[in-house]
Amino acid sequence: MAFRPARALVTGGAGFIGSHLAEALLEREVEVTVLDNLSTGQRSNVPESARFIEASILDESSVEEALRDCEAVFHLAAQVSVPESMERPVQSITTNATGTLLLLERARRAGVKRFIYSSSSAVYGESPASPKREDLAPEPISPYGVGKLAGEEYVSAYARCYGMQTASLRYFNVFGPRQRHDSPYAAVIPIFLSQMREGKPLTVYGDGEQTRDFTFVADIVQANLKAMESERLDGKAFNIACGRSISLNDLIRTLAAVFGQEPEVRYLPPRPGDIKHSSADIRKAQERLGYSPQFTLEEGLRRTIEPIESQ
Repeated sequence: MAFRPARALVTGGAGFIGSHLAEALLEREVEVTVLDNLSTGQRSNVPESARFIEASILDESSVEEALRDCEAVFHLAAQVSVPESMERPVQSITTNATGTLLLLERARRAGVKRFIYSSSSAVYGESPASPKREDLAPEPISPYGVGKLAGEEYVSAYARCYGMQTASLRYFNVFGPRQRHDSPYAAVIPIFLSQMREGKPLTVYGDGEQTRDFTFVADIVQANLKAMESERLDGKAFNIACGRSISLNDLIRTLAAVFGQEPEVRYLPPRPGDIKHSSADIRKAQERLGYSPQFTLEEGLRRTIEPIESQ
């Protein structure tokens, strides 16, 4: 029987992915509490019918208040940038590893039944295997990847030690509406979209032949809901992606076709910590969770551009 909580906590629910997930839960008549310190999220992203608490996951009293009567936790709050983690490694590990452990323990004490953790393909690092499978040995090359891997280990340990039903979802290069571009640590697609709208050259770090498995945000939301409704969770990690990788140069060609204009491209030296190739094997999520990506890169880009063009 599918598990359906009466109330759920979404940490990072004022952010890009978390706000879309909060909306989807509310549509399923789940009461939602959003906990977010608004360091990168925006209050306007939080659905009106969600309960909102402005606080960090490191704030014990606020977390305990947010967890009250919740049966499920979707943990998305994080320091989410590889370059920023290279500049602020201690802050990155404190938020992503220690913060996850503290939230897990408070959730356990509060009687939470399910804990869904948002992890990242960064845990694989520069492993040459392609596509990436969940049974590959992790080789993170940034503090961000290390912190996410530590979070996964805590999530798995709480399943083994305490019987909490948990899962880690390893996202691959998510994009979609509400993703911020106005940060030095922003992801490549929102940066490219902003540069194209402003008629600026597209900035590529490296030769553009690095590959990514770009995943539309609605598919990430679907994966979270599938994990929530799964018959049983046992602490395992799942790749969540489109299942098809593309080079940045090919991404630029796709954007040119969608926009109907050929952008100028400026190539700069590679950045430390950036991974050369990233491609996901998603069969485990398909078989265990029933996950099935619905959006191609082209369709996702069009749906990302539409809200911007209508403003």
